[in-house]
Formats: sequence, C-alpha cells, structure tokens
Amino acid sequence: MAFTATCVVSLLFWTVVSLITAAKEPWDLAIYWTIIYPAALALSVMLGAMLKSAQWSAGAVVMLAQIPVILVTSGASPLLGVGILYAAFLSIPAITLSWLAGRLRQAYINP
Repeated sequence: MAFTATCVVSLLFWTVVSLITAAKEPWDLAIYWTIIYPAALALSVMLGAMLKSAQWSAGAVVMLAQIPVILVTSGASPLLGVGILYAAFLSIPAITLSWLAGRLRQAYINP
C-alpha cells in the first residue's frame, strides 16, 4: 500500500509541475535546478522516511515518474530514450537521500 501511495504521490507531483509550468519536459525549465529538482529530492526524502522497507525505491519512483507524465503531455519522441536515461541519472541522489531518510527513521524513531 505504501509503495502504491509513493507512485501516486510522485505522479501527482510531476503532473502538478507540468500543469503549473506548462512545460512538456520539466528539465527544460530554468527553475528546474533551483526549485523543481530540490522539491523532488525533498519529496523523495519524505516518502523514503515513510516506507518501512525498500526506502531507496522512493527516490527512484519520484524521479522516474517524470517519464509517464512527459509521455502524456508531449507524447513519445525520438529523444524519449535520452529522457529516460536522464531521469535515471537524476534519480541517483534521490535514491541515496530516500534510503538515508528511511535508515534514519528506523534508527531513531523505531529502534
């Protein structure tokens, strides 16, 4: 159930980003690195802290949830493969942070 909620929240996050910014690809925005990506990392931390197992997966889900939203807003393009690789690369810090948040929660809240 928690993993499903992580997927839904992640898709909702990127849908809201897409609707607010009217961008077909979030990483093309000027505010991506200053606002959107840090917000996605923060979301990864929060979701990773909530998962009881496989906390690292929250970071992967949050960052890779960009892909289905891009497919819906702009459709498949020849550069979609590059976008998937880009999202996967950007998920590495998110995976690390969500795993760390989950481990800290286990260590300090549920010893």
